[in-house]
Amino acid sequence: MPRSKSAAKLLKSPGELIEMMPSVSPDSIAAHMESVIRQLGEDPTRDGLVRTPQRVEKALRYLTSGYKADPEKIVNGALFDVDYDEVVIVRDIEFFSMCEHHMLPFYGKIHVAYLPNKKVIGLSKIPRLVDAFARRLQIQERLTQQIAQTVQSLINPRGVAVVCQARHFCMMMRGVEKQHSDAVTSAMLGAFRERKETRDEVLSLMNQR
Repeated sequence: MPRSKSAAKLLKSPGELIEMMPSVSPDSIAAHMESVIRQLGEDPTRDGLVRTPQRVEKALRYLTSGYKADPEKIVNGALFDVDYDEVVIVRDIEFFSMCEHHMLPFYGKIHVAYLPNKKVIGLSKIPRLVDAFARRLQIQERLTQQIAQTVQSLINPRGVAVVCQARHFCMMMRGVEKQHSDAVTSAMLGAFRERKETRDEVLSLMNQR
């Protein structure tokens, strides 16, 4: 459909749209998104798209806010001396992340377990740590490993186990287009890696329903 004269006047060059956006720098994500929208064959001046570049920038900055997260500040001293030596598990931690290969979402649940070594971590801190690493451009394998290594470094437990189950939009929306395929990854440290019976126990507890 041809553009109206009034719409055509709104944009004569890519730089003019940037001037229409309040507080938008020519080097910002929003400014570059205007060019992306145009390259896709759309009109970035039509009503539904005029502020889309700013919305996309805001969404991307939130979805990648984990780069600014400091695990020690997240824990904020919530480490407690406790005489407890059995497994601690936080199951079914929901997460969303962004695949670094196609910048499409992947999502699912993560289970985190550890064997304390005279210290435990506040339970609410574990989901916050998951978010800190999920809100980045990621691959599932690295995400799983980073969570395990961070718990290990923070409280030095006798073992850490992390299992991640996720669905990837890069498989669901494009490529093989399989809607119900899950990817499962795990990271086992310390006793969970070295002792089969300990590993089997924690996997059984993670899978109980």
